[in-house]
Amino acid sequence: MHYRDREEAGQVLAKELAFLKGRKDVVVLGIPRGGVVVAAEVAKAIGAPLDVYITRKIGAPYNPELAIGAVASSGEIVLDEGLIMSLGVSPEYVERETERQRKEIERRMAKYRGDFPPLDIKGKTVVLVDDGVATGATTLATIRALKKQEPKELILAVPVGPPDTIARLKKEVDKLICPLVPEVFWAIGAFYAIFDQTPDEEVIRLLKECRQGQRMR
Repeated sequence: MHYRDREEAGQVLAKELAFLKGRKDVVVLGIPRGGVVVAAEVAKAIGAPLDVYITRKIGAPYNPELAIGAVASSGEIVLDEGLIMSLGVSPEYVERETERQRKEIERRMAKYRGDFPPLDIKGKTVVLVDDGVATGATTLATIRALKKQEPKELILAVPVGPPDTIARLKKEVDKLICPLVPEVFWAIGAFYAIFDQTPDEEVIRLLKECRQGQRMR
């Protein structure tokens, strides 16, 4: 099984999340950029507001792909203290890199949201949506940052992910929905017929559309 595109993946997730339809305490958060396309389908189907949530990796010195922590758009910082110690990373480096990623988040949020304030998630049922997970490191940081904002319930909904990652993330959330958990997993894009880059303009358009849809309710 694989998905035609992100829209179809969102529609599949929406069916699994139909039990949330019509509830007033639900917020859908999409991880830009591709995750927002999936999340928009979910938000439209269950009648919930949509927002973006960005978590940026704090990369190790000389190896930016290795995450020693992450910064979330809410300002929360999640650090892998054990890894930082074993690599001998200085506090100054962590501080500098954290600030750099925070500024990048601010820039992107301003671009995506404009003047629209972030949705309050305290005491809400939050559905966190991406177009898939691989290692799950950034997703894990996102979950932990969201928990600090005290949602009533946290649901992770992703179309595809490898068994080990899904098992690990399942322990971190109240509910995890992942219709496709292939034993042989090599890349998220391999499970989509169309998996092209989602432009910023598409993210902005989907957020505006969902806001207008909410106002008309």
